Amino acid sequence: MSGLTSTTPIPTGVVVHSKSRVLELQYGGESYRVPFELLRVYSPSAEVQGHGPGQETLQTGKREVTIIGIDPVGHYALQLNFSDGHNTGIYSWDILHNLATRQDQLWREYLAKLEAAGVDRDTPMAAKPTGGHCH
Repeated sequence: MSGLTSTTPIPTGVVVHSKSRVLELQYGGESYRVPFELLRVYSPSAEVQGHGPGQETLQTGKREVTIIGIDPVGHYALQLNFSDGHNTGIYSWDILHNLATRQDQLWREYLAKLEAAGVDRDTPMAAKPTGGHCH
């Protein structure tokens, strides 16, 4: 997996806080609370990231999204199942640690992308175009 090294921090605990909509990632004595919305809009899936720079699909309307299930993927990642049906993102330990430790910067980048696109966080996602998508 890209970026996964022997120094990648592996969480010692993962707790889903459904009411406050945060995923708590514990690393030894440190704990990070990562909002479900941030995890969802930065999903590492092809559906969100595309297959190259500039092919990302800006995610909106995810403020209320929740995590309804977490499945381990080998010993290197978690697959998060979201309430909006999205479940193709494989969150490797390095991606999760990056999201946890850089969330302030990532929020700023996300809000800037929304502003540039002329939409806000609560704009509903357009219906997925049929055909022509990857399998």
